[in-house]
Amino acid sequence: MGAGRERVAADAAARGIEIEVIDRPAAASLEEAAALLGITAADIVKSLVVKRSDGTFLFAEIPGDRVISWPKLRALVGVNKLQLPDAAVALEATGYERGTITPLGSSTAWPVYVDERIVGRRVSMGAGEHGASLFVDADALIAGFGATVADISEPAPTRPTAE
Repeated sequence: MGAGRERVAADAAARGIEIEVIDRPAAASLEEAAALLGITAADIVKSLVVKRSDGTFLFAEIPGDRVISWPKLRALVGVNKLQLPDAAVALEATGYERGTITPLGSSTAWPVYVDERIVGRRVSMGAGEHGASLFVDADALIAGFGATVADISEPAPTRPTAE
């Protein structure tokens, strides 16, 4: 077990959150990861690191088939500006590389905002290191972090298909 996975497991245990971490082959996309895990893209929760204008961060937990609704999230957080930082800043803020990010075991315990669509579901998310996915009951995750639950996403834009 790698250091990232150990941090995730220790934090989950401290918060009373049961998790299951499984190894999986590398995936080139979220959709490919979902297929490898035998689940849908909506069952994978993206942990997005969002930067506030004051230099602090928050986690936004969004179903894999959706994207952040910036107007909704800004209104909920009560700020005029939010942004997705580049990969190096996200790594510095959490201790995790993109594709492995989870609020569990983050180097700083930033506030967690969860899209209401994952409530009541068993979901998969980053496990702190590449080649692993964790499964967790979303309600246990929400309770363990005292997360704010709200409508903070919108459908992902559809990609044009070749005619």
